[in-house]
Amino acid sequence: MADGKMGMKIGESVFCIGYLLFDLIAGIIFLTRGADRSFLLYGIMTLLLGSGDAFHLVPRVIKHMKGETPKVVWWMNLGLAVTSVTMTVFYIILFYIWKMMNPDLILSGIVPILIWVTALARILICLLPQNRWFGEGNKKLSLCRNMIFAVMGAIEMVLFLLSGGAFGVTMALCIFLSFAFYIPVTLYAKENPRIGMLMMPKTVMYIIMVSLGLSLLG
Repeated sequence: MADGKMGMKIGESVFCIGYLLFDLIAGIIFLTRGADRSFLLYGIMTLLLGSGDAFHLVPRVIKHMKGETPKVVWWMNLGLAVTSVTMTVFYIILFYIWKMMNPDLILSGIVPILIWVTALARILICLLPQNRWFGEGNKKLSLCRNMIFAVMGAIEMVLFLLSGGAFGVTMALCIFLSFAFYIPVTLYAKENPRIGMLMMPKTVMYIIMVSLGLSLLG
């Protein structure tokens, strides 16, 4: 049983390290090979994704390999706070990538306003000390900030569906599934740590989202 748990920890650690390396390499490829502005944004978005996730994934790997300490827990909690902000910025950038890739689609002026209002509202809530990132957390604020985040994601999912094609449909599906895996973790993982395993398929969705951009480089 103990060997099984260690095997799971090693497997998760390898997955996390592989994911972070993938983001780093993909981000560099976008920045060095993408002449189009949308690819430059894709590179910034990808590096932001990896760097933000590194704040909580690296301490998690250390926890698996060396055990849980107060310092590691502190860094993991900080990582969750940082990632909550960087993921919001990720979706702001993704919106402008969509806009650059679909210049012919007429977009209501209310859409960018909704993107920015939901993004800023979520970031503001994330910065509130009442979140108790380094303590037991705040379930009400967690629900509030993540429902706002879900609205932002839903808007972008619809936009990619409207753009059509295999790229748009796949991106929309990845956005939907990423939130489907993410929301239960944010709400119930503290009570039931096993739910935290949903973060792995959620991460796979982001790998696919980045891979979609790489596929356009040719």
